Amino acid sequence: MNRLVLRPGHDRRLRAGHPWIFSNEVGTIEGEPIGGDAVHLVSAGGDFLGTGYYNPHSLIASRLLSRQPADIDSPEFFRPRLLAAQAYRQAVYGDAEGVRLVHGEGDGLPGLVVDRYGPVLSVQFLALGMERRRHLLLPLLLEQFRPTAMVARNDVAVRELEGLPQTVELLHGEVPADLTVNEHGLRLRVDVVGGQKTGHFLDQKENHLALRERVSGQRVLDLFCYSGSWALHAALFGAQAVTGIDISPSAVALAEENARLNGLAGVCTFQRADVFDFLRQAARTGQRFGTVILDPPAFVKSRKKLPEAIRGYLTVNRRAMELVEPGGYLFTCSCSFHLGREPFLDLLRQAAALARRSVRLVELRGQAYDHPVLLACPETEYLKCAVLQVL
Repeated sequence: MNRLVLRPGHDRRLRAGHPWIFSNEVGTIEGEPIGGDAVHLVSAGGDFLGTGYYNPHSLIASRLLSRQPADIDSPEFFRPRLLAAQAYRQAVYGDAEGVRLVHGEGDGLPGLVVDRYGPVLSVQFLALGMERRRHLLLPLLLEQFRPTAMVARNDVAVRELEGLPQTVELLHGEVPADLTVNEHGLRLRVDVVGGQKTGHFLDQKENHLALRERVSGQRVLDLFCYSGSWALHAALFGAQAVTGIDISPSAVALAEENARLNGLAGVCTFQRADVFDFLRQAARTGQRFGTVILDPPAFVKSRKKLPEAIRGYLTVNRRAMELVEPGGYLFTCSCSFHLGREPFLDLLRQAAALARRSVRLVELRGQAYDHPVLLACPETEYLKCAVLQVL
């Protein structure tokens, strides 16, 4: 077996439970591994630390799969992990149609994401090591979950960091043209081929429920609305009128279709607009809303872009706070793991000061239960959802 021998003192994080080895932590390489090959990870003192796969072109040189010597090129290595991931979701969600079945490191399968939308699986191979093992994983996924169709949504920038192309592939079967999932009684259309992420935002499922008892009879504004799932939940929970804003024409069209599908087109309206421009115009015209929902895309694509992204978050949160009626709510989210919980809360404090509003934190929520966080790997906790009351 090829071996990565770590530099002295650079094994502490791995011993503490983190599954990544960075390239600057590797002292010597024994053997001649190529990208994706299995490697043993060894401390500078010769202690065996685990088995992972190797990528010489990535900042993350190896991702750990086992703390034991293991054959990670056998389907029998992956089968029990997939079964354990399925059992966890079954216990939490039963036979729910929209579920993340595998969440990378959170399920001991770094670089693999599997989402279920009814009879269809949407799969992402986000690391070279998993891409190299797709021939092992695909038959297991077909055998275990029995989808009628499976799509690889590998059109994500993180693959370029692994030296992989961005692609979308139909791996099995045929995707239904009218694919929908049931979320809390709402039917939501899912575009697994051209939609955002893997076709839907499964990580906000529980957070949508936090709208209950907070929007009844109100005018609600949903910013960066995408397919309208926040807006439709607001309408479901008794909002008087909901306005959704997104810059994408296809997102607005999808949101409008979802509103019609659920008989909520009379409550929910959607507009194509730049959110920042809309906020400025709304402030000029004195618009106010009982609840504002702010669920933007990840502004922070890399750590070096963090200062620029914080300025964007600060501006959009300040403007959103200015539109909330006294006593109303702001649901504000960040899906950027580079922006941690405390920096996010500090940013919201600054936004409140700039908006000259007194704001209290009612809840600080995270990602859905089917997106489990590996405690030793902070990078797996990415979603923050703050429920604020603007006084």
